[in-house]
Amino acid sequence: MSAEYSFIPPCGPVIAGSVGPVVKASGIPYARAQRFQPPRPAGDWTEPYAALDPSPACPQWRIRELEPVVGTQAGGLPQDEDCQNLTVTMPLDRQPGELLPVMVWIHGGSYISGAGDAPIYDPAALVSEQRVIVVAVTYRLGAFGFLGGHGRPANLGLLDQLCALEWVQRNIDAFGGDPEQVTLFGQSAGGDAIAHLMATPDAPRLFRRAIMQSPPLGISRGRHKMASAMAAAAPEVSAQASIKEVLRVQERARAAAARFGLRGLMPFGTQYGASPLPVESKIEDAWKAVAPHIDIMITHTAEEARLFIPVARPVSWIRELPVIGSPAMTLLSRLGTRLIYVTGIRTFARRHRRAGGRAHYFIVDWAAPDNFFGSAHGIDLALLFGTRANTQGLGLLEGASWEQIQETGRAARALWAGFARGAELPAEGRIPGVSVGEHRVRTG
Repeated sequence: MSAEYSFIPPCGPVIAGSVGPVVKASGIPYARAQRFQPPRPAGDWTEPYAALDPSPACPQWRIRELEPVVGTQAGGLPQDEDCQNLTVTMPLDRQPGELLPVMVWIHGGSYISGAGDAPIYDPAALVSEQRVIVVAVTYRLGAFGFLGGHGRPANLGLLDQLCALEWVQRNIDAFGGDPEQVTLFGQSAGGDAIAHLMATPDAPRLFRRAIMQSPPLGISRGRHKMASAMAAAAPEVSAQASIKEVLRVQERARAAAARFGLRGLMPFGTQYGASPLPVESKIEDAWKAVAPHIDIMITHTAEEARLFIPVARPVSWIRELPVIGSPAMTLLSRLGTRLIYVTGIRTFARRHRRAGGRAHYFIVDWAAPDNFFGSAHGIDLALLFGTRANTQGLGLLEGASWEQIQETGRAARALWAGFARGAELPAEGRIPGVSVGEHRVRTG
């Protein structure tokens, strides 16, 4: 960082630093909580807070089998149970008094990995090109945030996210953000979390728009028996237990979910009937009630499941079969993509429209030339957040030049930010080059 900048939000004075074309206020605490307890807003301070270091990640195991393809989810960040921090990234050339649209990033990672400040989520290009403010939220994961049972409340990570949104409403205008123009955006588990944040009572007050990228809505319902089995397999953990002990309990819960089919692929997640969510029988009513108040953009990639099939032990061997291996993998990818993503996403968008809301549904089918993974899960992240450093050597992008990634990335960032600004977009379409002009529009 080169120059330092001072801000005086209601939470207390903050010192930020410039990084290339942006200013970052990093690692600001928005909440704190004791282990397995609901969050409370972080206390205000009077001395300047040096927001110069990235937020630590919630403690987690590495997902090593996917790192060569999509990168490291936590990116080497330090890990800390007190991880409820956020980072505000602003354009360096923002004018005094100028209020910009705010985009709040909720990272994915199956609710067990990732961090808001992981290098693979670098928002500098999105912020500087599109003149928006990005707030990246780090929240509790896995057994720390989404297990429940034995006195552990469920949905703690979701409650963390709500605390972060309250912080944004209270403080973001001091950083040049417009609290009336807040858009949530998140991918995979982050997109799923946003769908469920929409079902909370204060959603219309906290954000105006929502972008859900590849939310696995096909496996987000009917999870009660699995959640009970996971809680039963995860014994009580004391407040004094080590982080490794908590992570070992997390693995026991994860193993107990394996027999629940596709849902067991993402065992941790939101639980209905636990604060702040209604019981499952009322969730659709909650989504219908909020539809007129929150515009949505919901996307998926054309070949979501192609990322996971090569590392899924029960089916990975199929890839090596002569002659039929490749078409069999394609068939499995299409089936998994439809069951886990497409059907639930289309249902969500259709219900939102019928309830009086505005919904845009797009398919991203850009892919690196001749790449086995094609338009797999996560390729949109490379377009939104890609840099030379964080895309170099990734298997998902092998065959694409940096110039190709940049060209398509600029179009993606313009589309996402355009939605955040309230631009008119087609109702539906495909995004070959992530260009509005290439949408094939279908309304309904």
